[in-house]
Amino acid sequence: MDTKELLKKVRKIEIKTRRLSNHIFGGEYHSTFKGRGMTFSEVRQYQYGDDVRNIDWNVTARYNEPHIKIFEEERELTMMLMVDISGSEWFGTDEQFKNEIITEIAATLAFSATQNNDKIGLILFTDAIELYIPPKKGRFHVLRIIRELIEFKPKSKKTNITEALKFLSSIMKKKAIVFLLSDFIADDYKQTLKIAANKHDVTGIRVYDKREESIPNLGMVQMQDEETGEYMLVNTSSKKIRTNYGKYHNERVNYFKETFTKSGAGVIDCRVDESYVTKLLGYFKHRA
Repeated sequence: MDTKELLKKVRKIEIKTRRLSNHIFGGEYHSTFKGRGMTFSEVRQYQYGDDVRNIDWNVTARYNEPHIKIFEEERELTMMLMVDISGSEWFGTDEQFKNEIITEIAATLAFSATQNNDKIGLILFTDAIELYIPPKKGRFHVLRIIRELIEFKPKSKKTNITEALKFLSSIMKKKAIVFLLSDFIADDYKQTLKIAANKHDVTGIRVYDKREESIPNLGMVQMQDEETGEYMLVNTSSKKIRTNYGKYHNERVNYFKETFTKSGAGVIDCRVDESYVTKLLGYFKHRA
């Protein structure tokens, strides 16, 4: 992709996702994700009804009349976008691939956080950490994130969610809002997710294609595993093969939902032919 085409694509995503964040998600994001606590603002004279526990005794002694400390909610937060860029994300049977929907969702979330003056960071992962962009503020920083989401070429096509979560825990010492975007065709990440969710506000966003839910009866079909690159002939007319595939798929989906829910993390399911706007709004309103 040449520079001109890349900039055009970045601009197109910016226009669409900024409009969504400005008119729809900004307020929902602000009300959904609270600050880390209360921070000191100022000292003023005591008024009837004020909490006596907030009296500043040093100032009170100095002026010989009661003064209290005023606190306000600490609103500035850090959002970390963790994005799976393994081979299985380059799949789609409708108008868009899964990775294209993931890019739009990530951009919308990033611009919503920018409206709140929050920092945004990015982790791109496969079975290893492919790219880490430390959290920063501002539109140009978000545009860099979008650019990387569009054009970054991973070294691997495999997936390891556990390694990604371990990396998150190692770099983020303070509580962050974390969105993990993947198709979650993986397992064995229960323990690392539990550790991360105990410290951070974690939400898993599963983006999938309807054709991944079952195999249609098409006879003998050559298929390729997007993560290993292996080709194989599959007899899709076999009921046993179709049943086993459906069972495998359902097990991965159930593992994702149960693991995130039991860890106290949020869950969003989004099919590529569905409106992610509706899904995100419903999630924000449910949490607010």
